[in-house]
Amino acid sequence: MKKFEVYKNIRKRAVIFGLPISLFALMMVSILASLLIIIFSFSFGIIIGVLVFNSSLYVALTRITYNPQLFQMAKAFPQIISNKRNSGFDYEQD
Repeated sequence: MKKFEVYKNIRKRAVIFGLPISLFALMMVSILASLLIIIFSFSFGIIIGVLVFNSSLYVALTRITYNPQLFQMAKAFPQIISNKRNSGFDYEQD
């Protein structure tokens, strides 16, 4: 008989197949588009290519989900933290 765990992390974001809802929706759109491609093209190479594309997209999205620092371009903290308003004027000599 199977035992089911109680889901206690109710405050965490919802996950389907290891992907957040937005990335899961992107994956489903990709699968629907690939099904249309498969239906309207009868080439075996295209079918294999679509399957490889969908599987690589899934792997990439799961890695992005578990390591979100991959696409972080800006630094997390600024160089100077100040409460002063920035007027936009530069008073230094050139």
